[in-house]
Amino acid sequence: MIIDGSIMEGGGQILRNSVSFACLLNSSVCVQNIRAGRSTPGLRAQHMTGLQLIRDITSGKLDGDKIGSTSVTLSPTSIGSGMFSADTRTAGSVCLLMQLALPCLLYAPEASTLILKGGTNADMAPPIEYMTDVLKPIVKRLGVEFDCDIVKRGYYPKGGGEIHVTVNPVKQLKPLQLLERGSLARITGCAFVAGVLPFKIAQTMAREAHKILKKQFPDVEINVEPVQEPAGKAHGNGTGIMVMAESSTGCRMAGSAIGRKGVPAEEVARNAVDELTNNLKYDSCVDEHLQDQLIIFMALAAGHSSIRCGPLTMHTQTAIHVAEKIMKAKFKVQHISDKKGCIIECDGIGLQNPSL
Repeated sequence: MIIDGSIMEGGGQILRNSVSFACLLNSSVCVQNIRAGRSTPGLRAQHMTGLQLIRDITSGKLDGDKIGSTSVTLSPTSIGSGMFSADTRTAGSVCLLMQLALPCLLYAPEASTLILKGGTNADMAPPIEYMTDVLKPIVKRLGVEFDCDIVKRGYYPKGGGEIHVTVNPVKQLKPLQLLERGSLARITGCAFVAGVLPFKIAQTMAREAHKILKKQFPDVEINVEPVQEPAGKAHGNGTGIMVMAESSTGCRMAGSAIGRKGVPAEEVARNAVDELTNNLKYDSCVDEHLQDQLIIFMALAAGHSSIRCGPLTMHTQTAIHVAEKIMKAKFKVQHISDKKGCIIECDGIGLQNPSL
């Protein structure tokens, strides 16, 4: 199958989703015009590393895996289990590597371990806490089981972090229903510093985030902790914050930001809080990042899934397009209102693990 990588979102996501689906269906895929919508088109180190990881997981053949390449072809054989490693050698996000490999390893014969190196708290990608605290409990409802051990944190722009992810195989994924958010139960968060940066930066971020959130949600329990990362658990200097809201029905949403040179700690905190509150203003059950990450699991599940979200992001529209084109899953998006957002429905293909 040939996929045009320039359509819609026009970035790395089309590549990641296309390759994951091809791996799961055991069919060859050629992605052309890769990242045509970006200022530096073609493969970056992170994308190339992810492709090579899937090649290893599937014992497949990969052509075009060079930095700057605008066309790649992957011909998988079968999904294997064991230990697989990938190192971006940059601050490229380990979370994006995890997004690529996780759906594939659900259909492996046995439990597998991923050793992923790069940025744990990187630019233009969710922090590792997002994967463990937001994604993990929600996909567990579909039957997805994984554990993530943060061996060492790596920050933008140097990277050098390492995580170990253990993925348990599944016979078949269950459908997901996330339609009622209920009331806000609590908001928690972590503001951190690492390396030579002073602890007061984390304290300032935590204090600022708490102040803004308490003003907006006076009746909700709020706890944002400042953390100094131990020297042996972090590579280089870094600061950042993630705040997460939990609802009475178990929905989780988050906002995050990383610190940059010259940007005041208060502004970093405000950026994270703004991201969270922008998602909370809709009657949604998932935030803007989770809505597109769930598409692949909904497409694979057996039966009818429905999730309530805010306005569809271009990432989500792209994920749906690729899932319908390659997987033949059926999606329907119902726009409720500007206040209530959308409901995404999917009749999944019910893919079964032939090894279980």
